[in-house]
Amino acid sequence: MKTLLSVDVEDWFQDENLKAASDKKTWDTNVSRVERNINLILELLGQKDAKATFFILGWIAERYPALIKKIHSEGHEIACHGYNHELIYNLTQDKFLQDVSRAKNVLENITGEKVIGYRAPSFSITDWAFDILISLGFRYDSSLFLTVAHNRYGKLKTIPIPANSVFELKKNFYQVMLSSFEINGVKLPWSGGFYFRFIPYKIFKYGINEILKKKNLFLFYIHPWEFDPEQPRVKNIKLNYRLRHYSNLRKTEYKFKRLLQDFTFSPIREIIPAEKA
Repeated sequence: MKTLLSVDVEDWFQDENLKAASDKKTWDTNVSRVERNINLILELLGQKDAKATFFILGWIAERYPALIKKIHSEGHEIACHGYNHELIYNLTQDKFLQDVSRAKNVLENITGEKVIGYRAPSFSITDWAFDILISLGFRYDSSLFLTVAHNRYGKLKTIPIPANSVFELKKNFYQVMLSSFEINGVKLPWSGGFYFRFIPYKIFKYGINEILKKKNLFLFYIHPWEFDPEQPRVKNIKLNYRLRHYSNLRKTEYKFKRLLQDFTFSPIREIIPAEKA
């Protein structure tokens, strides 16, 4: 059985739930909290010698290269989250290519190491994205989140999805799906984020163990801003967006410490097979 840990590196004002009140043109004028939050996560991971995959926005990497180098130097995987946190299905294929290529180049120039993993902002994956990712040299995508509970996540229309959590989507290119807890055929979101903050920890832990029994793999994700109850508050957004973003932020650090105590985590790259000829 394998437990994998991932961090989607974006600042508080880049979360999709806040975008209606945080225009991209104003991002540089906001108070950044990403360094504070990433350093906290690195400290917590270091205490348990846990390793993770950090899916990093190119926008963040350009402004905080020393932070990216620190993540890399501590043995974590550097992966790509795009450049501007744009939902894929809102982009043309050319715009998507430009966005991801720019981000990948920034990350590789900082670390000197090839980036092989990608995760779509808000899990907004779509069928046509994979050929572009493959053309850019990626080995895996980790964006597919099969669940009933969210209207923003992407769906695949032409590609069959097997029962396995990890599968070869095209030759030498893999899909590493986010984890869902299935009850009577209904797939409940159980991989992290808001669901981790909302569900009582004992129940969440039970769900992880059940997923591991059935799938032999559990993939967790979290955002840096979820560790930050003191972040600025945006008021003029929809109520459900506000609940998704701000609920139980004060509980994240405590619950994350318990998670690291109860499970041994690795980065995603460890389960990606070597390239076949």
